[in-house]
Amino acid sequence: MPPFPKPDWSQTLTELAEDREQYYRAVSPPIVQSSNFAFPTVDSLRQAFADEMGGYLYSRGLNPTVDILRKKLAAMDGAEDALVFNSGAAAIFAGVLANVKAGDHIVSVQAPYTWVQRMFDVILPRFGVTTTYIPGKTIQEWEAAMQPNTTFIYLESPNSWDYSLQPLAAVAALAKRRGIVTLIDNSYCTPFYQRPIELGIDLVMQTATKYISGHSDTLGGVLTGSAARMRKIFDSEYLNIGSGIQPFNAWLMIRGLRTLPARLERIERSTKQVVEFLKQDPRVETLLFPFDESFPQYALAQQQMRGACGLFTLVLKKRAMADIVRFCESLKHFLMAVSWGGHESLVIPKCAGIEPADYDPESPLHRYVRIYIGLEEPDYLIADLDQALGRL
Repeated sequence: MPPFPKPDWSQTLTELAEDREQYYRAVSPPIVQSSNFAFPTVDSLRQAFADEMGGYLYSRGLNPTVDILRKKLAAMDGAEDALVFNSGAAAIFAGVLANVKAGDHIVSVQAPYTWVQRMFDVILPRFGVTTTYIPGKTIQEWEAAMQPNTTFIYLESPNSWDYSLQPLAAVAALAKRRGIVTLIDNSYCTPFYQRPIELGIDLVMQTATKYISGHSDTLGGVLTGSAARMRKIFDSEYLNIGSGIQPFNAWLMIRGLRTLPARLERIERSTKQVVEFLKQDPRVETLLFPFDESFPQYALAQQQMRGACGLFTLVLKKRAMADIVRFCESLKHFLMAVSWGGHESLVIPKCAGIEPADYDPESPLHRYVRIYIGLEEPDYLIADLDQALGRL
């Protein structure tokens, strides 16, 4: 087991930042839906103009309901502060844009999240910012990719298809020696299973759409880090782009946080049962899950993660695209959909993003089928997988 204590979030999730005396002792925090806030004096309004992060002026910036969520999410990550965005893509965009300038160089893990790669390949090159992609599994790869103008490192550990890991503490130490800012997408783990700030990472992002919300009914993205870094982003990209989360969506996230530990513990138990079933099935060629002993980076996962749950990838022995399609379309209780983190178990085949003419049956990557285990009974899900495998 990983050498980490299990976090106790009881106070953070149910009490922190919830000043019930200020809102009629209501158990559930209110939704402060107001877009605008009034001031008793010209001087107090002047102060709000001078420091919009110091109070409430206009909900494009800060809002009382959003503030409750900010404080909880920062505490969960062990960070000084947090900003909450309308989506994970918006959070990453602001985190990167605030820390690069014309002529800079970025080092990123290969095949990052779609909209991150679009930013690196299409948007930033307009301003002379270049990106080098590497597998990033060893510190030597990161050292070799450094250039004199490298200012930013982008990590996804684990990523959400083959769950490749990067040695976070070593990369963070390398970056600090060179004055490079690091940002990680921690959506797979959440703070429940990995706390990158403790390992030296500067900025931590997670798509709150997934486990934080937990109900597949709202979007959100979180950036956490030092108060100085959050202030820098707030004063420029956050206010200028206008991508902050809305009060109602923030309230839904607060609701989701209430049950986060219970949901993750249930999903973790169920995932282990489903993984054990599939590992023994002769119709499955490979199963990728970072906390399974067969995983290529299992030792590193044990070092820097407290656990894993929900997502894993399997490769069927059948290699034709038609067989993969038949398997996915035969599932009765797994919905075919992107994202993850809600009640519903999901499936998505990699070949859905590949034109049939480009499909390579010899490529394991093209044959990936990603599974998300939700909150249904594991036996119910195993029976569905078994009958779908039986159609092959």
